[in-house]
Amino acid sequence: MTLKLFRSTGYSSILVPGETRVAMHPGWLVMAISLWVGLACNVVLWRALASGSAAATGRALILALLLAAMVGILLSLLGWRRTLKSCASLLVLLAAVAACAWWLQPPPADGGLWDRGSPVLPAGASLVRWQLLALLAALALPPMLWLRLVQVRRLPGSQQLGFNASGAVIGCVVLAASGYLLARILA
Repeated sequence: MTLKLFRSTGYSSILVPGETRVAMHPGWLVMAISLWVGLACNVVLWRALASGSAAATGRALILALLLAAMVGILLSLLGWRRTLKSCASLLVLLAAVAACAWWLQPPPADGGLWDRGSPVLPAGASLVRWQLLALLAALALPPMLWLRLVQVRRLPGSQQLGFNASGAVIGCVVLAASGYLLARILA
């Protein structure tokens, strides 16, 4: 005969680490996706690193910070429990498509992409070329698969609202600072 110390109820799970300790905080997910878009999907940064110019790399890193701040603001505002993963996946996919459009354009003679307009696909570009598909898969699939597998911590409504507001404010401060730095360097 064994001694039962606890009755089997639905509350027995409070004795083991649950979702609140194992799952990732939404802030870490927002920061990871923002950094992926700002660094991995930034064609200007990769071309500046390939050119070896320190000045171009500095401008590209400030641009990466600007892009990451914009994505962080969007994900902070749209980062509720049911919308966070789908919005993050959509932003990663859009950033990967934009990066593919930039890669299709030939690099300018001066080595920078600062005076160009928005990237558009050239008329002769084929979207079925294997290089374009490989680049799109390399930029979009790893974070989208990671988003599918990661567990995100559920926060109470007021705590989630506070996180979203503070994330948007921090993103706005970083966006303003990086925009100011970029404007000073380009002027």
